[in-house]
Amino acid sequence: HRTPVQEPLCCPWQDCANYRLADQPKTFVCYCHTPFCQYKTVTMAEFTSLLLACTMADAQAEQTVKEFEQRDFPKYMASLATEIATEGRPIPVRQLAGLLVKNALVAKDETLQKERIQRWMALDGNMRESVKQPLLSAIRSPEPLVSRVAAQAAAEIAAIEIPYNQWPAILPSILENIQSPQSSDAIRISSLECLGYTCERVAVLDGPEISEQTTDSMLNAVVDGIQASRPDKVRLAATTALKNSLIFAHKNMEKKAERDAIMTNICEATRCQDYMVRAAAYECIVQIAVSYYDKLQDYMTTLYELTTDTIRKDREEVAKAAIEFWSSLCEVEQDLLDEATDLAERGLPIQRQCMRYVNAALVHLVPILLETLTKQEEDADEDTFNLHMAGYICLTCISQTVEDAVVAVI
Repeated sequence: HRTPVQEPLCCPWQDCANYRLADQPKTFVCYCHTPFCQYKTVTMAEFTSLLLACTMADAQAEQTVKEFEQRDFPKYMASLATEIATEGRPIPVRQLAGLLVKNALVAKDETLQKERIQRWMALDGNMRESVKQPLLSAIRSPEPLVSRVAAQAAAEIAAIEIPYNQWPAILPSILENIQSPQSSDAIRISSLECLGYTCERVAVLDGPEISEQTTDSMLNAVVDGIQASRPDKVRLAATTALKNSLIFAHKNMEKKAERDAIMTNICEATRCQDYMVRAAAYECIVQIAVSYYDKLQDYMTTLYELTTDTIRKDREEVAKAAIEFWSSLCEVEQDLLDEATDLAERGLPIQRQCMRYVNAALVHLVPILLETLTKQEEDADEDTFNLHMAGYICLTCISQTVEDAVVAVI
């Protein structure tokens, strides 16, 4: 009975302005025996039924939802937020509501993305709050699937508003979720994922630079989640969020105490029992090598010991991530050397110094990487990015960086 039944009847809501202006009778559409036409104010119960029909691939229901968005965007968003936050609603409905909130704010096309941001920011502040507050509540939902999709939806709004200081409540709320003893691990994970998604989206959207205070709040939440005392799943979410937030941490990385705290927590995470946390930690180290090369000197001895030991002994997924650190370091140093050569030819002073970390590690690093070339499986696909391939690429990068110096080692 979920197939829409259409009959050419006069609109039963005859006080509707659209009815009075219309020359033709409207269409009577039935979902689960609940009648409404496109001009009726849909009740929440009817909206829930409509979303439930959408989860069953009902084309007519999907079209009606699209028309609702186009006709009354503010109420559409508020209704979706209410669906997400209301415990007892069907889980598939709440998940779909979260995805629809997210999709209303996201577009691959740059022009359309700007239009959707403008449409959201044009809403009255109270109306936006009627969407944001339910999302914050939904992140605390005991249903992990709901909590997670609410985090994604909230992140899209946060990425739009945080650069304009328009949502001061979200970061304290997220930090409370992470630190509160009453929070389940699922809520902590969703909260950390919200931070990670937010940072990822802020980096893509063309908005103002986020404030130092906001960055501090984000890093405090992430560092709290990455600590060794946290469960591995929480640490994984925190480490992933940290990787996405490092791009905004320039001022924090300038302060030695804060930089030391970040590096200490990342290095500790490379020793976690969960291999996914270890791999994510090395992805953070790669990001730091690329973005903060000039800050590496105090940590290179530790990073050398960690990466080489990991390449030799850890499982492939983690070893590849450790190798990527050296490949990325090679690329940074190649750029610095090329830049120095160009400046010297023009008689200009060198602005950024290449520390030649790759040269310093050459004698010990190359034999370890050569050993990875012997670990290829016989039936491995040539295009598979395995340990053999990672080692080969890194050795190529090293030879291009140190040039003739690699010959004696090989």
